[in-house]
Amino acid sequence: MNGQFTVWHHETIGSTNDEARRLALEGAPHGTAVHADEQTAGRGRLAHSWFSPPGNLYISVLLRTGQPVSRAAELSFVAALAVADTVDMLLPRQTRAMLKWPNDVLVNGAKIAGILLEQADDATVIGIGLNVLEAPPNAAYKTTTIVSNAGIASVDSARDILLERLEHHLAVWQAGGFAPVRQNWLARSYPPGAAIRVNSAQGPIAGQFAGLSDDGALLLDTQQGQIRIVAGDVAPASDQAGV
Repeated sequence: MNGQFTVWHHETIGSTNDEARRLALEGAPHGTAVHADEQTAGRGRLAHSWFSPPGNLYISVLLRTGQPVSRAAELSFVAALAVADTVDMLLPRQTRAMLKWPNDVLVNGAKIAGILLEQADDATVIGIGLNVLEAPPNAAYKTTTIVSNAGIASVDSARDILLERLEHHLAVWQAGGFAPVRQNWLARSYPPGAAIRVNSAQGPIAGQFAGLSDDGALLLDTQQGQIRIVAGDVAPASDQAGV
């Protein structure tokens, strides 16, 4: 047990999210967590595979919040704050994690973790992958790990810190709604006016970061005016290598 969470551990599994969704559909309670040392079929957003060798943290948490399913997307920001707090606690004091819309956690401009939300009826499953020892060797974007940033952590200690921080940010969200989560998330993201590029289904869109809407959509100031984006990937405007 970790606070409100019950952790089921597997040495090897296909996907922690798939197992958590299976348990959700069988009626598993709020706080059920699936942790694996290795995934053979891990995945990220947009059906991308997720590099999942031993040495990193792979965990999926089943949440039954009692809130409308229409608010489930807010939990992505809740999870991102929990992961960022965890990274901060595992790294030297002067190093601070940054958040990139919609759900990436970065250290010094390189991706150190990813988050995947999925629904299983009225339950939300939050899948989290945190690079502790290993990073994808051939990713199209910069990647990093806890260890390569002078951090010291075991996977189990990272898991326990993460679950404690997730419990904290869930409580903030349940008590105050999305507004305090949004405020805390923005404090870790690009400053207002930062030049960014969004790779959307319609192609790349360049503009200036204008924050988040009240429901978590990205706001982008462009030459044609401010637009609202609900799906896509963000990169600094100067980064031509992808996201």
